[in-house]
Amino acid sequence: MSPHCGEDDVLTQIFPHIEPHVARNYQGYFNPFPQLLHCRGRRARRIFRELIQRKRFYGHMNGQVIRDRIPTAIWNNYFKFCVERNPWEKALSYYHMKNYRAGGTLTLEQYFARRKFRTNYEKYTDNKGRLLVDRVVRYEELASSLGEVFGELGIPFDGSLGTRAKSEYRSDRRPYSEVLTDEQMEIIARAYAKEIQMHGYEY
Repeated sequence: MSPHCGEDDVLTQIFPHIEPHVARNYQGYFNPFPQLLHCRGRRARRIFRELIQRKRFYGHMNGQVIRDRIPTAIWNNYFKFCVERNPWEKALSYYHMKNYRAGGTLTLEQYFARRKFRTNYEKYTDNKGRLLVDRVVRYEELASSLGEVFGELGIPFDGSLGTRAKSEYRSDRRPYSEVLTDEQMEIIARAYAKEIQMHGYEY
């Protein structure tokens, strides 16, 4: 979407940088009080830290935080969507990223022993579990679903994203069913139970 955005639109940074993306309008002060109404402790301290650093918007923000930092009219009238991924494939992909950053020394067994899996549903639901977005696009159907979304928004789309962000993390492209053991499958099913229930994912 970056090439179709205007100079006044908000585009957060991407790491590593991908052309032709140009980050802009993501820094600035914001009113912290709407967020402070429903958070405390470490989260409250983080809000003040972001305020001091003028870190108004950033990648992978929680939807409820975005809602609190933009005008209500924009939140209510804009079309909001996010992308979700098959939990088993997502966990395996996250392992490859962690292994890449560890210099290739992290085994799959060590990764599972840590029991640290990144769930996403908290980012697009409120504190009562209600969806904050108008549509959840499945990563497995990304091109066709984005074609529908962009068509509704009047954004040109030829069916290709033109780039594969973070593709350098993973060299083993085997499907998760050929990599994970039954025990690992079950561990993921428990860790991502909420997302599996919400979106009907099946192994």
